[in-house]
Amino acid sequence: MRAVLQRVDGAQVEVDGEVVGAVEGEGLLALVGVTHEDGPEQVATIARKICELRILDGERSVLDSGAQVLVVSQFTLYGDARKGRRPSWSGAAPGPVAEPLVEQVVEAIRGRGVTVATGRFGAMMRVGLTNDGPFTILLEA
Repeated sequence: MRAVLQRVDGAQVEVDGEVVGAVEGEGLLALVGVTHEDGPEQVATIARKICELRILDGERSVLDSGAQVLVVSQFTLYGDARKGRRPSWSGAAPGPVAEPLVEQVVEAIRGRGVTVATGRFGAMMRVGLTNDGPFTILLEA
């Protein structure tokens, strides 16, 4: 499982022109990708890192600050562009495998008392954000 975390000062995701998830003010945008071998251990690790990493202003975590998280599924995190001119997506888990695991990440974060907004799995989404820093970090579990 991979997640790209971006420290944001506001972020939103739209589907068909409708905002389906948003974070107001300080928070994190977490783009989450799932591969074939992922399971409960990877879900727990990614959720814990999203909640506990001290990457917000003043070296605070989401838990310390009460900040919100916007989670967006992102199968392209497992794109492989080492050969040719077209990425291969074979490293990404198929939707029926990935969707429940992304939802488990969301529920694990919520279970820690964090407010979480989401995109819509499998939809064509437009993600907008104001990257604060800029600050972007890659997590792998």
